[in-house]
Amino acid sequence: MSFEKALAKVIADADAVNEDDLVLLLGAASEERKLLYDQADILRGMWMGSEVHLRGVIEFSSCCSLNCLYCGLRADNKKLKRYRMIPGEIISAARIAAEMGLKTIVLQSGQDPYYTKEMLFEIIAALKEGLDVAVTLSLGVRSPKDLRAFREAGADRYLLKFETSDPGLFEKLRPGTNLRDRLECLCLLKETGFQVASGNIIGLPGQTLTTLARDILLLRELDVVMAGVGPFVPHPDTPLGRDARGDLEKTLNALAVTRLLLPYFHLPATTALDAVHPRGRRLALQCGANVVMPNVTPGHYREHYSIYPNKPGRGEDPRTTVKETRAMISEMGRIEGKGYGHAPDRSYRPRRNLTRPGVAVARYLKKAGDLNECGGTE
Repeated sequence: MSFEKALAKVIADADAVNEDDLVLLLGAASEERKLLYDQADILRGMWMGSEVHLRGVIEFSSCCSLNCLYCGLRADNKKLKRYRMIPGEIISAARIAAEMGLKTIVLQSGQDPYYTKEMLFEIIAALKEGLDVAVTLSLGVRSPKDLRAFREAGADRYLLKFETSDPGLFEKLRPGTNLRDRLECLCLLKETGFQVASGNIIGLPGQTLTTLARDILLLRELDVVMAGVGPFVPHPDTPLGRDARGDLEKTLNALAVTRLLLPYFHLPATTALDAVHPRGRRLALQCGANVVMPNVTPGHYREHYSIYPNKPGRGEDPRTTVKETRAMISEMGRIEGKGYGHAPDRSYRPRRNLTRPGVAVARYLKKAGDLNECGGTE
């Protein structure tokens, strides 16, 4: 099959698309990319409109108990200055973001057990009771009891990327963890009542177009509400510091293909794109993206949340960051979303007969050769 036929197929019936079709689309050459990007942008307009939803990110802890080979926050990175914001600082930063009109606050950290269930419950409850915002958590894998408590406190969404759908590559890049546990946590999050976001990294060492195609198909199986598709940016103080960074065009291809296959997903223009190209997020907004996540962490902490180098806005005041983000959206002829940016009503989605998440992921794991059922433990 040719690229043109694969593109026509996904436009006509996205549910009929298979892995081979996606590989063709993901490998779009220079002369094919404009057509791919234009179609993704058209579909974004049809399903999500011209709104760009802003979600303010507070990076409240740079401490992490894991040792992922690609991440600057890894526990063995002794060069990184660590910090933890106290609850009052987190709530204050969220209040400033809300006063600027942001309707979603994302609380993000390394996987840091210092923040107990009780501590996070109080922070979430304070945001929900005192501010007119949706709350998204990005805290890594937590226990079922913790997740239920966070939902009870009022948290609306949870962001947990699976990074790669290749079980072997996952275990190699994330020592001491496995893909099955990650997917089980995603199952549990949905069953607990969260709107769940996930995603992958483009350009990881050992990744192929087939891997990327399977990533996108896994996103469809999970039926998440948002998918983060961003490039690998090597950090010099990690074991992968000398590897090549993710390719801009390959990342934009993956973003566009995700929009074509999953037109009702929220897709962010990730900040990492600006680390590989000065107009990275602008380009993403022309390839299907409809979300931007400005950093509203206090400026003196930002440079120490060094997941990857050259993060935009290091040391910048949150008000400046949000102002510049809004200017970018306006210059592109788009409008800022005024609501909370919750998941589109499921009744409008094109897919039918969606299975519960645990069943869908169990099916995926079986295909991958892991026969364990999906489920959680206390």
